[in-house]
Amino acid sequence: MDIKGKVAIVTGGASGLGEATVRRYVAHGARVAIFDMNEARGRALVEELGDAVIYQQVNVADEAQVEAAVAATVDTFGAVHICNNFAGIGDAAKTVSRGEPQELARFRRVIDVNLIGTFNVLRLAAAQMGRQDPVTEDGGRGVIINTASVAAFEGQVGQAAYSASKGGIVGMTLPIARDLASLGIRVNTIAPGLIHTPLFESIDEKVYNSLCEQPVFPKRLGKADEIAHLSQYIVENDYTNGEVIRMDGAIRMQPR
Repeated sequence: MDIKGKVAIVTGGASGLGEATVRRYVAHGARVAIFDMNEARGRALVEELGDAVIYQQVNVADEAQVEAAVAATVDTFGAVHICNNFAGIGDAAKTVSRGEPQELARFRRVIDVNLIGTFNVLRLAAAQMGRQDPVTEDGGRGVIINTASVAAFEGQVGQAAYSASKGGIVGMTLPIARDLASLGIRVNTIAPGLIHTPLFESIDEKVYNSLCEQPVFPKRLGKADEIAHLSQYIVENDYTNGEVIRMDGAIRMQPR
């Protein structure tokens, strides 16, 4: 699918990996709807990038908010062809700590945002895509790209909720690709390793340098635009479907 002239939804698009993807899509001629809770940052991007971008304040786990935001995207741009799900939260808590079990609400919140929120957005975006005319020679109508993590495979101490949420995204990739095949919608997942986002700018230099040593090669954190570039590849390569692609410098996370 050619990105030029297409319409994308990018959740978590106001910062980090989502922002990098928004910028790359716009640079290649797409129009983008940013779904994010950070209104100040979202509106700043609209101001910077112009009419090719709109911002919707969206809690991805809220059905009504996502329905309204998808409808607003179609009202503004006329269609939805691409959906990138980056929105998510992280939390670290042991299953039992000092004799006390982890609060169930804490576990549930991560699942609600990361896993259920991803499914909520993609199902509504896919329904819209399925109503549109094909845009590729193969009959393709859309592309959905979800975001997991290497924690789906090698979760560390305290990452039970986060790993479960990302493992769920990995696990639903192929079934949803099969579900949506008859509509001409491809579904893939990116599983990033350690990627440099603004979060890393506030940590101690020694800790940062230690993290840079963990990938096999290259010995550095990934760049947000490298994830965005992978999203571009997935959109443009019509034979990439049902895949979970690790992008992590061959890192394999240790327990701590």
